[in-house]
Amino acid sequence: MQAADIATLLVNSLTWAMATFLVAAGLTLVFGTLHILNFSHGGFFMIGAYAAFSLAQWIGASDSIALYLFGSLAAGVLVAVLGLIVDRLVLRRLAGVEDAYILIATYALLLVCEGSTKLVWGLKYHSVMPPTVLDGAWVMGSAVVPRLSLFIIASGLVVFVALEVFLNRTKAGRLVKAIAADPWMAALLGVNVRRVYTATVALGFALAGLAGGLLVSNQALSPSLASAFVIYAFGVIIVGGMGSISGAFFGSILLGLIDAIGQWVLPGLPGLPFFVAMTLILLLRPQGLMGRKH
Repeated sequence: MQAADIATLLVNSLTWAMATFLVAAGLTLVFGTLHILNFSHGGFFMIGAYAAFSLAQWIGASDSIALYLFGSLAAGVLVAVLGLIVDRLVLRRLAGVEDAYILIATYALLLVCEGSTKLVWGLKYHSVMPPTVLDGAWVMGSAVVPRLSLFIIASGLVVFVALEVFLNRTKAGRLVKAIAADPWMAALLGVNVRRVYTATVALGFALAGLAGGLLVSNQALSPSLASAFVIYAFGVIIVGGMGSISGAFFGSILLGLIDAIGQWVLPGLPGLPFFVAMTLILLLRPQGLMGRKH
């Protein structure tokens, strides 16, 4: 393998990893706090992508990176509002029920998201061109690196650092972690646990919408987008350790590298190395890379 091939493999693996982490970040945040596996997360990621697409169509073709980022933030705000509605109507009713019922309920919500997407945007495939500054590629020696890939990698790093700073360096973040560890004791100390839960749900859904906006130029939009991403997002947070932001981040990098190498070695079997690696890791360390035994 030549140096250019190695550079391409690394860029592809990191692009996959950060794209998957952007989707998984909100999912693992909600699980770490509410201990609810929200299977519909991929559906709201998809709605965020379609919302960013509609905003781009409404504004018109634009080469502005600022407008692209604005569309991503607007998609995050929209999905956060939808998250508050879901929390009120669905998630609060799932508190204390068995995990099987939670999975069924959130999977049904995923189907609602897919049906709503088909109703509003139709069955056609859509695409959004990236701004000029993100279009094309940089030539680094003998390697050709797409600018959009570097943007996705940088976006994943920024979201990871922001979440780590929020959870570990701010009073609100430490409060979220305390409630996740022992909500009963937090309530005895006078903390409004329900309010923190609601804010965390809104943040988790906002991250899903933001991911949809940031990745809208990375793939074609279709109603099947939700299912395609949510499987990989679940794999990443399971391997990294349920509820661990750091685990999801480093798990996505590990699985992204394995998947990229697998596609190079076994081009006729896409996805197989990912699932084989996930199985082996869980057999060796069932709690995940950075999870804790219970």
